Amino acid sequence: MGIFSRLSDIVNSNLSSMLEKAEDPEKIIRLMILEMKETLVDVRSDAARIIADRKEAERTLARLEDAGVEWQRKAELALAKDREDLARGALLEKAKLEETASLLRQDLGSLEAALGKHDTDIAKLEAKLREAQTKQKSMQARQKSADNNLRVRRQVHDSRIDDAFARFEKMERRIDDVEGQAEAFDLGQTKTLSGEIAELEADQAIEGELAALKARVTKQIAKKPAGKNSAAGRK
Repeated sequence: MGIFSRLSDIVNSNLSSMLEKAEDPEKIIRLMILEMKETLVDVRSDAARIIADRKEAERTLARLEDAGVEWQRKAELALAKDREDLARGALLEKAKLEETASLLRQDLGSLEAALGKHDTDIAKLEAKLREAQTKQKSMQARQKSADNNLRVRRQVHDSRIDDAFARFEKMERRIDDVEGQAEAFDLGQTKTLSGEIAELEADQAIEGELAALKARVTKQIAKKPAGKNSAAGRK
């Protein structure tokens, strides 16, 4: 059995209240939209049938009116020819046609009223359908947001992440211990005689190389020819 049993149920329904009471709102809104679409198809089909009936009735009415005009012409002709009996018969046929036409006009009025009601129902039904589709999109967006928030919170509170950080800190501590042990070997050690002499020899070698470099630079400067300004000064 569908959620709605009649078109008026859809038009007069309170979708928000129905969804609040539903155990599975997402499923209910899908069923609502499906039934609304099916009902809309049915109402449009009925409206199409009424339009077809109206067109046929209008064509029939036009033929009856044309026939009535023709019987009127025949009655006038018969009367002009002094055939009152024929004129009476023609007018009788015209009266029958007018009676049929009158009933057909009433049917056309009923068809117009039914078509107007269908037009109103379709407009209301489409409005309800848009409302339901809007609620569906809102529910889907909220569901997606809730799923994302839940995933983030699970990751934040995931014990595996805490375990990974704990292992990382443990590894850092182990490296610190090894480095500390290496540095501890240098503590309290004094320089040996050989070491101090080696440092002196290294310093002496650097001083000798620096003195030789200074001598070469001074010699190169002295060999450079005097500039134009110097020559002009001598003149």
